[in-house]
Amino acid sequence: MESSEKKVGAEMIYECINCGAKVTAEQLAVTPEVKCPICGYRVLRKSRAPIVKHVKAR
Repeated sequence: MESSEKKVGAEMIYECINCGAKVTAEQLAVTPEVKCPICGYRVLRKSRAPIVKHVKAR
């Protein structure tokens, strides 16, 4: 796979801790610093996928 190709659905989404805005990794790459484009807060977290994995313990 070439580096220019993208996987469909593999886009990372971050959520601002302060205002709750959802931001993609592409939007963060536009600016030189990592911060929320809405409120300017510098703490973001990765959003979790809605799919829950269940692992059977032995």
